[in-house]
Amino acid sequence: MRVVHVHRMRGIGGSERHLLTLLPALAALGHEVHFVGLDDPAWDAEPFYRELAAADVAVARLDCPRDLAPGLLHSLRRLLRRIDPDVVHTHLVHADLYGTLAVLGTKIALVSTKHNDDRFRAGPFRFAERTLARRAQRVIAITEALRRFTVDEVGLPASKVTVVHYGLDSLPEPWGPGADLDLPSGARVLLCVARLVRQKGVDVAAAALPRIRERHPDAVLVVLGEGPERARLGAEGLYLPGRVGDVAAWYGRAELLVHAVRWEGFGLALLEAMLAAKPVVASRVSSIPEIAVDGETGLLVPPDDPAALADAVTAVLDDPERAADYGRAGRERARAEFSVERMAERTSGVYDEAVSSPSARR
Repeated sequence: MRVVHVHRMRGIGGSERHLLTLLPALAALGHEVHFVGLDDPAWDAEPFYRELAAADVAVARLDCPRDLAPGLLHSLRRLLRRIDPDVVHTHLVHADLYGTLAVLGTKIALVSTKHNDDRFRAGPFRFAERTLARRAQRVIAITEALRRFTVDEVGLPASKVTVVHYGLDSLPEPWGPGADLDLPSGARVLLCVARLVRQKGVDVAAAALPRIRERHPDAVLVVLGEGPERARLGAEGLYLPGRVGDVAAWYGRAELLVHAVRWEGFGLALLEAMLAAKPVVASRVSSIPEIAVDGETGLLVPPDDPAALADAVTAVLDDPERAADYGRAGRERARAEFSVERMAERTSGVYDEAVSSPSARR
């Protein structure tokens, strides 16, 4: 089957990292896979394209400097006519809009993946999303929590929405150097892998750090990510190296992962930490209880509660034996429940359903 994935490119976040895993896996199943990037020149997506170039995926890039880019729809339609796909698979708002409009009047099956439960999706935008979803044969939600949100709060028809979890078999390969931080001797690294935006709750983790350091003064919080919240963040023992090219090295160095998000579509960092056999201390929100199990792979706490977060981190640091048990259980769970093979096969099944649906044949 010939499949075109469409995504607006603004750096590398969870959905982009997901595609770097999914697209080669779909190609390995025998699909002819194409990727169309809607490029925002204000962001650096070159590491993504370099990694994708090493896989069996054809790539095309279209300029998308603004939300509404003159000429982009025409360019995408012309590109799709040339590729002649069986399925167009869109990811996130911009791709949903341009991809849906580009396949109007064709027999191309349309699939859309919903990657997060951002609050704006339940506001006035829900009416636009419902309209776009009428053309889609299938909608993928990456967790059961996100499926409920998409059906109950956004209002998409339940009959179209299928859950396909992210899959991951190993930690990401380095695409550049890691950050060379001058950490204190004997520092115990609390790792946070997240964009510096309000959703990710890095400010909550920073607020919890002083309380953690009262009992464990050698604890430091290293946050791998960039974003607009950087200027607001500050605490003794907080390090903000930005995006680094070797994330796996930091998982190896860390004692645990801190994931203090306010809401979350999936939380790929959770899987990475679990594969690295690291305990997870995370917010009990959205999809997180589907991935990390409280008391088994780490500890879950209420969101927006620095004191509860600090107490949970301290409890893990206090008991290295239990922390090791959390790590082992996490690795076993990640390998058993969230494999790349399972993700690719289920996505391929969605394509079969989309192509064979009556609306796609009309």
